[in-house]
Amino acid sequence: MREFAKRQPSAVLLAAQLAAILIYPFLEEGAAGRAIFSVFGIAILGLVVLAVRSSPAVTWVSVLLALPATVLLLVQAVTGDDALLPYSSAFESVLYFYAGGALLFYMLEDHEITRDELYAVGATFTLVAWAFAYAYVVCQAIEPDSFTAAVDPRDARTWMELLFLSFTTLTSTGLSDVVPIKPFARSLVMIEQIAGLGYVAMVVSRLVGLTLRATGRIQ
Repeated sequence: MREFAKRQPSAVLLAAQLAAILIYPFLEEGAAGRAIFSVFGIAILGLVVLAVRSSPAVTWVSVLLALPATVLLLVQAVTGDDALLPYSSAFESVLYFYAGGALLFYMLEDHEITRDELYAVGATFTLVAWAFAYAYVVCQAIEPDSFTAAVDPRDARTWMELLFLSFTTLTSTGLSDVVPIKPFARSLVMIEQIAGLGYVAMVVSRLVGLTLRATGRIQ
């Protein structure tokens, strides 16, 4: 498994993030669940740094961002207090955006498509979705009531609700019942909409074209 993670870091990161989507809903209630949530978040951070190492980006930048996030998540896991959540989310958001950009350069640096680069297509997409979700957490902490929803509209939105909003925005499906209602929250959502459309239009289409050319379908 360790050798596979070194050879296919994007595949491992993508698998971990998809697993997290299924696991997170069971960890939002109770102190034990939130502690496991924080520990799992630390594991994901390690995989993000590993993925950045395989890219042309500078690894120490990702480590510099991951270290304070890890410390804050550990404190949250031990104390069970979410008061530090906006601060850890801020570091995680920047790290995920940086990692997403690193994998983007990794995919675009040459005209040869490797298996790990194909996995990086999905991993980059999920990294950006996570990055915006953490940005929404910070936005909500700075400006309460930035988001509302059909259920308990005046309550602060949970992590899963904001991650759901992020994925539905990035994929342009528009199926989320979570709605930004403050100006800056709406600005963040609009930026994510542009990012999602641009990713499919420019990055995915290019890699599909290179893949088809490599298989001889395009001359």
